[in-house]
Amino acid sequence: MTVTASATPGASLLSPTDHTLVLIDFQSQMAFATKSIGAELLRNNAALVGRAGKSFGVPTILTTVAEKSFSGPMFDELKEAFPGQAVLDRTSMNTWEDASVIDEVNRIGKTRIVFAGLWTSVCIVGPVSSAIDQGFDVYFIADACGDISTEAHERAVQRMIQLGARPMTSLQYLLELQRDWARAETYDSTTGIAKKWGGAYGLGVIYAKTMFGASEGGH
Repeated sequence: MTVTASATPGASLLSPTDHTLVLIDFQSQMAFATKSIGAELLRNNAALVGRAGKSFGVPTILTTVAEKSFSGPMFDELKEAFPGQAVLDRTSMNTWEDASVIDEVNRIGKTRIVFAGLWTSVCIVGPVSSAIDQGFDVYFIADACGDISTEAHERAVQRMIQLGARPMTSLQYLLELQRDWARAETYDSTTGIAKKWGGAYGLGVIYAKTMFGASEGGH
């Protein structure tokens, strides 16, 4: 059998136009009890994911649970990334059981969905499982999710992988959408997001540009 390589991306890699991003319950009360990831890193990663989605024009659903009666508002980092966008508030812990969210999923019409939010074992496992059962291709951003303990988060991640969901990280999400530094139209936005929310990698970008005028892809 002869196998021939071609300069084309793998079918499982995400592109800005092939998926819906669903950001779930990034809210004060949910974050207070989250112990698997520090609140400052959680907020940073949520901002990174939100800004990546916005920069690349990914259709994005923002949803909360019991915002006014219990869980509080969505993180400012996400509201600022999507100014003026409606946040769909639910009573159901499983986002996939909320009719307004499902109406939006169907309106957008993508069969590939990327999830992130709080808590991993409840509000992420629920829609991930439900979407997979209905034939969707599902990803989740593991370091933009959190739970009441490391054990709870890790068992939820294992369960979702066993169901067929694909795990990824926040910075991976941003860079997978860019994927080629020759894409000049999103180069400045991607490096700008990385510099502000990309941790040590972002510091490296700042350092290289400041000290040496360096750039990826000759930009």
